[in-house]
Amino acid sequence: MSDLRVRWLGRVPYAEADELQRALLERADDDYLLLLEHPHVYTLGKSADPAHVLVPPASVGAELVRADRGGDVTYHGPGQLVGYPIVTLPEWRAGQRDVIAYVRSLEGVLIAALADLDVEAARHDGYTGVWIGNEKVAAIGVRIARGRTRHGFALNVDPDLSMFGHIVPCGISDKGVTSLARHVDPSPDMKRVVDAVTARFAEVFGYPALDRQDIVWRARASDLSPFTRAAREGSAEVHRSKDNGDGRAETRPMADGPSRASAASEASRGSARAPSLSGSDVASAPPGHAPVRLLGRLAEAGVRAPDDDPAFKRPGWMKVKADLGPNYRETKRIMRSLSLNTVCEEAGCPNIYECWADRTATFMILGDRCTRACGFCLVDTRHPLPLDEGEPARVADAVAQLGLAHAVVTSVARDDVPDGGAGIFAATIRAIRARTPGTAVEVLIPDCKGDADALAVIFDARPDVLNHNLETVARLQRAARPSAAYFRSLALLARAKDAALTTKSGIILGMGETEAELRGAIADLRNVGVDILTLGQYLRPSTRHLPVVRWWTPDEFHALGEYARGLGFSHVEAGPLVRSSYHARRAAELTERMPAAAGFS
Repeated sequence: MSDLRVRWLGRVPYAEADELQRALLERADDDYLLLLEHPHVYTLGKSADPAHVLVPPASVGAELVRADRGGDVTYHGPGQLVGYPIVTLPEWRAGQRDVIAYVRSLEGVLIAALADLDVEAARHDGYTGVWIGNEKVAAIGVRIARGRTRHGFALNVDPDLSMFGHIVPCGISDKGVTSLARHVDPSPDMKRVVDAVTARFAEVFGYPALDRQDIVWRARASDLSPFTRAAREGSAEVHRSKDNGDGRAETRPMADGPSRASAASEASRGSARAPSLSGSDVASAPPGHAPVRLLGRLAEAGVRAPDDDPAFKRPGWMKVKADLGPNYRETKRIMRSLSLNTVCEEAGCPNIYECWADRTATFMILGDRCTRACGFCLVDTRHPLPLDEGEPARVADAVAQLGLAHAVVTSVARDDVPDGGAGIFAATIRAIRARTPGTAVEVLIPDCKGDADALAVIFDARPDVLNHNLETVARLQRAARPSAAYFRSLALLARAKDAALTTKSGIILGMGETEAELRGAIADLRNVGVDILTLGQYLRPSTRHLPVVRWWTPDEFHALGEYARGLGFSHVEAGPLVRSSYHARRAAELTERMPAAAGFS
């Protein structure tokens, strides 16, 4: 039996959790236990009676979705621990196919975990789930295909129980619903419950070891960019809060939020230019120092920033030689003449001399101002300008003038427009193809706030490579890119793979991650179907950005690259100076010639 990969993902919209489950079910070689909360949602199982939904869900701030699990209607929401095991059942391997035995095992996990929390719970004759007396505290609904499981359980820790009053929970009209908060004083926090459930799950199902990674447990709205905060405040989702006793409001543990723009992916790897943090962060920092809030997020993630020691300098292997030859100058002239932005310049990429001398560049569309403010990002975060409908044609002109066989197009995040800029991305792909049909087009995209319709606009334009960077490990997501989401990046890449695109992602090293966390994140990318991987060293853009916590050596990059290749990536670029677009043409060509290595159709 393989090790179990446990991921606490925070608050995840139902559709994106479902997409992530499906990808892991179909593609993962490993077993997973996804643990999370949902925004308010009612789900209808395959045998559900729609009449058991008693009010229009939207009237109580919830959505209604159909699920392919068994059972009737149930509720998910903040304060409820939802567990999705995606595991291969040993009894299936042995030919003993008993769905009921699996459900009983899940019940056993929860009963034992509740006992660890000093709560006496049990099964109830004639019903599934876990009960405290005559009230249900945990519901179970599963689906098993070819011995592989999805869906799972929902344990009421401290949800708004009034939300169950708008449905007939699980189709049972004569029984009540309860929560741990009603039986434990004080109510156990979510992390303690997750710890108990994880330990008991591993014990009951016999896993020899765990790879557990959690996003941050303490999440504040003030960490988010103004555009992300505005989007959340205007949504139907209800965020319950409590006073911490220090005058600040803290949300319940939740997901990181919309994922970081692709431009920040590159900016994290840049060299110094003018700092570009949010206004609130800049105001909180003395001149020449990292903002207190930025370092506070890092500390909450368990990372101690190194002292401002002059000896902590960039090592020799991180130094590059400037080549300002004729090709570099001509590339720059073309970009200026067409009023185009490049991430090479905006992010201060150390490879700009090599790439521009080779007449290659990464175009940055949607303007040069980003609506998110990440701790590693150099890109400007002032209020964005209107979209430029003429931009796609100018990019196509530049591609033609440079004679590019492989064009890379990235962007800032544009959370201020409904589709996140997806329409301009698609138009740029079409413009390049119309002007130079032989040019391969790679796009490095933002997440479009997880909007499936917006992403489909880009996917339908059929880029040759679809890149979206994971950026860092789960624990550091909130510290490094507070308006981002680990789950959302994985779900986006899974959707791109479902669209039969060649997929690519990257991670930056040096912000405080461990080798074990990196290996887990690399495995997560492979298990959702990513084909091409880049690993590079973080370079601090300025003293007002996140510090470099560790310089990873070339030998360490080599070892991580070999680990990734062993997982089946079709191409891996791993090295201190590697960037998302580094050797992009070579990576795409090798992937095209090695379809079997990708492992997925």
